[in-house]
Amino acid sequence: MAPPQIEALVFDVLGTLVDEPAGIRRGIRALVPAADERETERLVARWQEHVGREQRRVVEGGRLYVDGDVLDREAAGVVAEAAGVGDPGAVAELALTGRRLPPWPDTVAGLARLAERFPLIALSNASRTALLELNAHAGLRWHQALSVEETGTYKPDPAVYELAVTVSGRAPERLLMVAAHAWDLRGAQRLGLRTAYLARPVGDPPAPADRFDLYAEDLADLADRLG
Repeated sequence: MAPPQIEALVFDVLGTLVDEPAGIRRGIRALVPAADERETERLVARWQEHVGREQRRVVEGGRLYVDGDVLDREAAGVVAEAAGVGDPGAVAELALTGRRLPPWPDTVAGLARLAERFPLIALSNASRTALLELNAHAGLRWHQALSVEETGTYKPDPAVYELAVTVSGRAPERLLMVAAHAWDLRGAQRLGLRTAYLARPVGDPPAPADRFDLYAEDLADLADRLG
């Protein structure tokens, strides 16, 4: 049986439950059909570097908050410029690629299994609108889906995890934060949430000094470890 102190699960979405690089890669291939694999991966990295850097600037106070849709449009512009594409319509279409991300093979069935025993909360850096479309496209079903747009900052700002605590109506230590990004789990730990690292081919693996409560290979493994 599940540890009684865990009463709800909080999930990161991008990278943890959906393959974010795969979705961006597909959008870039549509924008630049002639790009080879190496060039495509370079452009994917440019996208992710821009979004990650600008989110960090918001958290650190170096930039006023803008939602994820703005950052995606900026990233699409960066990629298009690097690829030598100037068609505004094509760039606008690329900016929406983050709303059409494929789920990992275990995601849909794994969430359904966990939802039989726990309330499930999504906690994502995506905007409200992007999260709605992302959930619909990938078939993700939640008891509650929360966007950082509610807080005006990004993870790992403590205000984001506090949002999940407030909405759940539970003490932080009764929530289990599940993510494929060690930096995300560290942020949750600082607010007192329990943590579970979910291994994915993308994401931020744990450092030697990290100590999370659970380590799982996929959602089926997580469900087994919870009893």
